[in-house]
Amino acid sequence: MPISLIYRIAAVLLVLYAIGHTLGFSRVDSAWGVTAPIAELQRIRFTAQGTPGRTYWGFYLGFGYFCSVLLLLAAALAWQVGRLPGDVVRRMQPLLWAFAIAFAATSFITWKFFFTAPVVFSLLVTLGLVGGAWLARSA
Repeated sequence: MPISLIYRIAAVLLVLYAIGHTLGFSRVDSAWGVTAPIAELQRIRFTAQGTPGRTYWGFYLGFGYFCSVLLLLAAALAWQVGRLPGDVVRRMQPLLWAFAIAFAATSFITWKFFFTAPVVFSLLVTLGLVGGAWLARSA
């Protein structure tokens, strides 16, 4: 499989991952039995580093959107790598391995703390990025 295709598939998976994450991370199912604690996270306000009116729910939302933006950045990077000529991709190996290792770490964190859908997306992206980095050595 060509490296360009691997990175473009990874990019598409990352966009789908970002969409799913953005649409789902802030939804709370009442069946989980956490409605009251979530309401408290939303209600209790405090001053954080001089900024009044902050909540832990706000931090949660902020970090969730932050992660979505980073997933889209990763998608853009993967897509751009898929457009590069082979000799450029070969010279980018350290960056490509860093990209792959970062997603391997993300896969571990996702496996440890989340559930099936993000674990599957993380693992598929990681496999693509590791495969692309591996193939880049002979591009």
